Amino acid sequence: MDTLEQARAEIDAVDGQLAALFERRMAAVLSVAQYKQAHGLPIFDAAREAAVLEKAAARIQNAALRPYYKDHVQNMMDVAKQYEAEVLGRNRAAYQGVEGAFAHIALRALFPHAEAVSCPTWDEVFDAVSRGDTAHGVVPFENSHAGDVSAVLDLCYNHPELWVVDVYDLPISQNLLVLPGTQLAQLKHVYSHQQAIAQSETFLKQFRLPATAMPNTAMAAKFVAESGDPSKAAIASAETAALYGLEVLVPSINTDGDNTTRFIVLSREKPTVGNRFSLLFTLDNKPGKLAEVIQVIGRFGYDMESIKSRPLPHVPFDYYFYVELVGDPSADETAALLRELDHTCRTVRLLGVYTK
Repeated sequence: MDTLEQARAEIDAVDGQLAALFERRMAAVLSVAQYKQAHGLPIFDAAREAAVLEKAAARIQNAALRPYYKDHVQNMMDVAKQYEAEVLGRNRAAYQGVEGAFAHIALRALFPHAEAVSCPTWDEVFDAVSRGDTAHGVVPFENSHAGDVSAVLDLCYNHPELWVVDVYDLPISQNLLVLPGTQLAQLKHVYSHQQAIAQSETFLKQFRLPATAMPNTAMAAKFVAESGDPSKAAIASAETAALYGLEVLVPSINTDGDNTTRFIVLSREKPTVGNRFSLLFTLDNKPGKLAEVIQVIGRFGYDMESIKSRPLPHVPFDYYFYVELVGDPSADETAALLRELDHTCRTVRLLGVYTK
């Protein structure tokens, strides 16, 4: 047996031991889940995770291996949380559209073991989480080319019982999907979500292809597949083409080569740990009030990565504001900032806490 075979044999032997230890660990996780269920405790315990990671690093004598072992332990804890969610019946996550939609792809990346619940609209995703039908909801928040998804931001404002607990950036490649064997010259009309159409506007103008907006990119692909009409095409992901028996006629037709959509994760459980937090606030309509808020944020030392304004529902020509700040939401400075903003703003609300 040469050196390579010896090393592989050693790895196989260690893997055998790890498999038994994994089952033993997950049995303990099951006991933890049952205790949490009995006592109404949340699945995620930030303080406990931090302590476990520090203890794990201290156990490794080779300093060069410590960060890798911490990643390994973090992965085990993530798997444990997914298992706990299934045991406790909290493993359902809602998205808008059908299988193959970009929101579905993002959901699968975030919750690989969850039951994906399809909703016809974004409103119904929010409602599903609000009612407790699903533990989480995954919705698009903004696109690097087409800008923010204003309707989703409005839904965040109108659902104060929900929190943003995570964000996920999904690189988007928009593709022109057609029935097998279709040529570009045969096309007369394109179907997709309005955001996908906006992201592909240069291509559509170049070939003078009119486009009709549909509720979802995957729904557009399904519509084209079921129509059997070679004059119709859809703009969607390559994964969607495979799902509905379509071909990618022209790949990557999005105008922006770095096209990325940011998705947010909704939950009823208030988040506590992260390196970013977002706020929603309203102001009295007086000169300098917005500048005052920005000055307060700057005085407390927070970097403001984003600011948006939207019309207040049912209040003509009045607005609410969204900001994303870099910092520890659990720090004393953050509590002091929120107290100060409470005096400066008409209303202020912590919307989300997450890590980016």
